[in-house]
Amino acid sequence: MFNDNQPRKNHINTRKLVTNNVSIIVFALSLFAATLPVPANAIEIETPAVGLSGIPMDYAVIAAAPSEAVSLTVAGRQYDAIANADGRAEFDDVAIAETGQAMLVARAGLEITESEFRVIPAWVSVLPAVVAIAVALTLRNVIPALLLGLWLGATALQSFTFKGAGLGLLDSFQVFVRGALADSDRASIILFTLMIGGMVGIITRNGGMASIVLAIVSRAKSAIGGQVAVWLMGLMIFFDDYSNTLVVGNTARSLTDHLKISREKLAYIVDSTAAPVACIALITTWIGYQIGLIDQSLRTIEALDGVQAYTIFIQSIPYSFYPILAIVFVFIVAASGRDFGPMYTAELRARNGEVKPVSAEELPALEGDELVPKQNIPLRALNAFIPIIVLIIGLGVSLVMLGEGETLTEILESTEPYKAMMYSSFVGVLVAACLSIGQRILSVHETIDAWYGGLRATMFGMIILVLAWSLSDVTAALNTASYLVTLLADAIPAALIPAVVFVLAAITAFTTGTSWGTMAILMPLVLPLAWAVMTVSGIADPGGMHILYSSVACVLAGAVWGDHCSPISDTTVLSSIASGCNHIEHVRTQLPYALTVGGVAIVVGTIPGGFGLSPWISILGGVALLYATMRFFGKRAEA
Repeated sequence: MFNDNQPRKNHINTRKLVTNNVSIIVFALSLFAATLPVPANAIEIETPAVGLSGIPMDYAVIAAAPSEAVSLTVAGRQYDAIANADGRAEFDDVAIAETGQAMLVARAGLEITESEFRVIPAWVSVLPAVVAIAVALTLRNVIPALLLGLWLGATALQSFTFKGAGLGLLDSFQVFVRGALADSDRASIILFTLMIGGMVGIITRNGGMASIVLAIVSRAKSAIGGQVAVWLMGLMIFFDDYSNTLVVGNTARSLTDHLKISREKLAYIVDSTAAPVACIALITTWIGYQIGLIDQSLRTIEALDGVQAYTIFIQSIPYSFYPILAIVFVFIVAASGRDFGPMYTAELRARNGEVKPVSAEELPALEGDELVPKQNIPLRALNAFIPIIVLIIGLGVSLVMLGEGETLTEILESTEPYKAMMYSSFVGVLVAACLSIGQRILSVHETIDAWYGGLRATMFGMIILVLAWSLSDVTAALNTASYLVTLLADAIPAALIPAVVFVLAAITAFTTGTSWGTMAILMPLVLPLAWAVMTVSGIADPGGMHILYSSVACVLAGAVWGDHCSPISDTTVLSSIASGCNHIEHVRTQLPYALTVGGVAIVVGTIPGGFGLSPWISILGGVALLYATMRFFGKRAEA
């Protein structure tokens, strides 16, 4: 019987046979190919994200054969190099004069590869930072300034078109902000700062901080004793400027009123022992922020790869002349009982019983559930002392245990500071919480609320920090440091860089009212610039590191100085409120003192320090000059 399916079956069998034969052939070819030598990877050209016209930049050709001669042709000019053991040939200080699309051609043996490269005008690289500073000065708000600078930089990396602006706006958040948060070291800094803020919230709420303050002020019996007591309180609450201002101002106000000390003097002491102490102490809410900015800047300097930001910060402290001298000058003013300028008039009025300016409304203390002690609880200083001591000892022990070396310097250079900071801050929070709950001063719910309240106080600073990191990444991609070096390296002597940085930071902080925002804008530019100028001057070695340390210190110190003089500064306003002082009177009476200390810091400290004078000699000279100034110009206020 005829089967209609027979042809179909034969066809299927034929297809199977062909498929099997093809598979066998492919398998055989693959075995044969495996015996052949693997061809080398095609060479590639590594370039910066964009080029800057006329600015020497570094390029590289990778995947060449080791020790092979490699050439790179840029704008018709050929550069030659030899590939290293990894097949990488580096071409340093190659400048492209024309803007637009440039063609790069690399040759290694018989291999040739081409790459198009976008070159923009060199001045565009500084636009993000310049715009950020200008907007901050205009709006007196650093967040929109940083955002706008970030967007402009991301747009420059794309193109100055509508499409480029749109992509730049999206990249600002998706690429740069995300990248700033994704870095593990940066995450450690954020968590450390948040934990310190949380601990401050707990020990403030459980009455520990208030107990310390009351123990000090109870010993004051005269106007001079009262001023020195307030100064000591400012030193003891060293780990946070806001906590210092609010706790000292609110607590000491009744004492200074009783001793006939003017509200202006109280506000001055509170203000000048808040940020100056917090920015140079080793365990503060500032340190994580400052180290984060320094670390980000160090990443743009290849020669300093491996150098710890914490080490740079420690080395820069002796060059922080304004904060150090400001703290000392407050003690000179308090212990001598002398004043000059508007402050003398205010103190003379207070000795006659008018502690507040005439017809000036008293400002209430800044209240908040997390920032004042809980009502009707025992005030025990140990509830603040123990967590702080645990935090300090924990940090020191962690730094030593995590480092290696025979000397302390070697240990600090090899240690893991971010891990140590996280260990100590977390343990400090746990100790503060256990003390509060164990003594039934605070319930679990109240402790968490206090912790969150302290943490929340640091959030604004963390937002600024993340945006500053993002802007720093943009300026690095735009090679802003290379442009500034080319522009300024021969114009500014290396020794004067710290003084220029100090003045620039002071002006920026004065007009914006924020020291943290000033640090965020300037630090990513100053550190690479200082190192590059040191390199050009031939002092980029251990003998010239004082320039780098002083430059770091001058960003921080100049920001604090400008912040002190600014009527729109947050700490200046908080000092006025916490002290119950008319704000304008606080600014008017504090300004001559701040200007005096700032001038001495520049003339006696920063400029001589740039030329290599020991900072300790400068500090001693500055203290002597400030003491002589007060003795010569100051007068005692008597009733």
